[in-house]
This record gives sequence, C-alpha cells and structure tokens, in this order.
Amino acid sequence: MSKAQQLLHLAETLAHEDATFFQIAGPGAGDHRTNAYVAELRSRAVAHFGHDFSEARICGDTGLRVDYFFPDEHTIIEIAFSLRNSASEFERDILKAVVAQESGCDIQNLVFLCKPGGEARHQAPASRAFMDWLYARHGIAVEIHDIRELEAVADEEGDA
Repeated sequence: MSKAQQLLHLAETLAHEDATFFQIAGPGAGDHRTNAYVAELRSRAVAHFGHDFSEARICGDTGLRVDYFFPDEHTIIEIAFSLRNSASEFERDILKAVVAQESGCDIQNLVFLCKPGGEARHQAPASRAFMDWLYARHGIAVEIHDIRELEAVADEEGDA
C-alpha cells in the first residue's frame, strides 16, 4: 500500500471517530473543527510513518507549502475539504505542483483528499481539462479521493 493510500486510511479512520465530521459547520466553527482534525491527522501520520511529511516546502523560495509530500513516491497530498464546492483550492494546488516541479522537485502525482462530493464535482469538463493539461504538459497525474462515510466504506467492502 502506498503512503498516499496509508494517509487516506488514517484520514478516514480519524473522520469516522468524529460523529460531526461529515456535517457542514460553516465559517468559524467549521474552521476550528478542520484545524483540529488536520492537527490530529498530522500527529497520527508522524507516529505512523516515523517522519513528518507535512507542510513540505518544495516550491522553491515562493513560501508555498504542500500539505504532504512523499519524496520516494514523488507524490504531493493535499487535504482539500472544500473540493466539493465551486470555489476551492483545486487550481491553486495544481499550480503548487507545477511550481514544485519547476523548482527541481520530482513530482509525478498530485492526490487530493476531500469530503464527499469532491470526486464527482471534478469529473466536470473544466476540471478534467486541468488534469489532462497537467499530465500532458508536466507528467503529473491527479487523483481525487473522497473521505468516505463509514456506511460507504462498508458498502464497498461488501461489494468486493
């Protein structure tokens, strides 16, 4: 299992421990919940991997950081809970991957972890065009993974 898949598993496990994770809270309360979640995920990821791969400064001297970078897998991971919304960080995170690559970092994958709805939203033609361009011009493949509710995980395992 890749580190990206392991991080997705950690993220889903943590989400399933919080009965309010999949509820929309809005600005303020939602920001506090997200910050607490991200901090706990980072703590668990450090314990799991034995190294802190978060907040990687791989974009040259721009000051931009990616949420996680696994250099041995050439993979950036972005925690992008708002990806299901029309205004999200999707294009900005694509640009960060290009900047990192042009700064000398070997980037081959950009993985988004998002709340349910992000995968479906970015099957739209505009998003597909961005992903196709990123792969054609920079060789960076994009994956989008919804952090699934426990019922969805159980349904998938039952179908297997």
